[in-house]
Amino acid sequence: MTRRLRSSKTSEDLNSLTPRRRTVVKAAAATAVLAGPLAATLPARAVGQAPAFLHGVASGDPLPDGVLLWTRVTPVPEAVPGSGLGPDTEVSWVVARDKAFTNIVAKGSTTATAASDHTVKADIRGLEPATDYWFRFSADGTDSPAARTRTAPAAGAAVPNLRFGVVSCANWEAGWFSAYRHLAARGDLDAWLHLGDYIYEYGTGEYGTRGKVVRPHAPAHEIVTLADYRVRHARYKTDPDLQALHAAAPVVAIWDDHEFANDTWSGGAENHTEGAEGAWSARQAAARQAYFEWMPVRPAIAGTTYRRLRFGKLADLSLLDLRSFRSQQVKVGDGEVDDPDRTLTGRAQLDWLKSGLKASDTTWRLVGNSVMISPFAIGSLSADLLKPLAKLLGLPQEGLALNTDQWDGYTDDRREILAHLRTNAIRNTVFLTGDIHMAWANDVPVDAGTYPLSPSAATEFVVTSVTSDNLDDIVKVPEGTVSAVASPVIRAANRHVHWVDTDRHGFGVLDITAERAQMDYYVVSDRTKRDASAKWARSYRTRSGTQKVERTYDPV
Repeated sequence: MTRRLRSSKTSEDLNSLTPRRRTVVKAAAATAVLAGPLAATLPARAVGQAPAFLHGVASGDPLPDGVLLWTRVTPVPEAVPGSGLGPDTEVSWVVARDKAFTNIVAKGSTTATAASDHTVKADIRGLEPATDYWFRFSADGTDSPAARTRTAPAAGAAVPNLRFGVVSCANWEAGWFSAYRHLAARGDLDAWLHLGDYIYEYGTGEYGTRGKVVRPHAPAHEIVTLADYRVRHARYKTDPDLQALHAAAPVVAIWDDHEFANDTWSGGAENHTEGAEGAWSARQAAARQAYFEWMPVRPAIAGTTYRRLRFGKLADLSLLDLRSFRSQQVKVGDGEVDDPDRTLTGRAQLDWLKSGLKASDTTWRLVGNSVMISPFAIGSLSADLLKPLAKLLGLPQEGLALNTDQWDGYTDDRREILAHLRTNAIRNTVFLTGDIHMAWANDVPVDAGTYPLSPSAATEFVVTSVTSDNLDDIVKVPEGTVSAVASPVIRAANRHVHWVDTDRHGFGVLDITAERAQMDYYVVSDRTKRDASAKWARSYRTRSGTQKVERTYDPV
């Protein structure tokens, strides 16, 4: 089993799940990128129509007094994403209390340029807390679609409840984004969280399609250059279901690896070949620039995505960047996972997280976490038996981790943060996680080998993928087949795991009150069907003060 439990590019064998080294992609020159595949990122209505807002509008990172607005304008037909073409264009924005825009509360303008791929952001302030607003953009007499956003509650406000959509892992080629459509249709979200893998970097047919490309990427090759990343982001932003969700509520997003390349670490990635694809630093810079151009996200500390938002007295949300500072992954079974010199978070970010959790005065401390923190291992024995033997043999001291791309590959960081929670009696910490293409409900034990006799320091809700392959897709069996066999085995070896569904696609809805935080898990009927339905699957909650997960039998 591999780090990712993802699809192979070369084999149908479940024992060979690691993506092969793909065909080497030479970075195309900008002039070549302007050919047909790039133009395909624009809807047909773009032909001869300009200016136009073809990629929707969005908002993000809500504050009590403001929110970040985003759009992309196509000023002339040839100004396609990634082209570097098109004139500077004034883009105005307006914010109102009503959808008819009769009660305007803020307006202004900015300039869209080719240097920012004609994307624009407006960081609006002076708004009222916990309030719905509507906004739109205009250029040369053309209006964008209107969209709803919502500000966060005031920092000291007593908030009865919060409701967030939670998603991750959306491979364009693997299916339709019906999960986004169903979240958008709810109309009850304060915001939605995207926990990473908003885009995928692979070339057409190279990842997670098992021979069936539902809809092709643009560009068709693996993305490496700034123009490539811009084109791929643009392709995603043409999806009507994603546009609908962005128009329904503000997003709070962090990146994971596929916004860069598979299994990214600070100095490279599994899916990057120096020489053939150029310097990693150049590719990383290109991916970062395109991400901040195309996402309604505020560049945070040192241009990363780690930052903290507050939602009244009820919750704060610490968002982690687990790619920019991490040490390179080690192999499964390598005792170096315990090496204190290796890090997932980087020292500065880990100290920032610890101090924020300790200083927090909210009821709940949410952590946006792109890879699973709960142990997922085999051979978890009592610590007094396992650790001396593991040390003698050079094996991991917390059992044989199956995915060293997760916190399991960086156990010293995990021990430090969990010990910090216990030592300082920090309660109600909930990790919200994506990445693994499965749904989980976990306690986060201080010592998995002795759990449940030892304490739990936190809880974790992991959401499945929007479309990216999970286990039944990989082995090509009917939905639920693998989970029926795998779930009992996983739970027997990992007693802190209350539930795992290895086979379905969908989304989560997190509802928080002072008494409990509950995750309702929803699944879609068929990722390859554009009109797929959605249904509630399961619900788990953690009650205030318990640091443990329990099943509940109805969604909120």
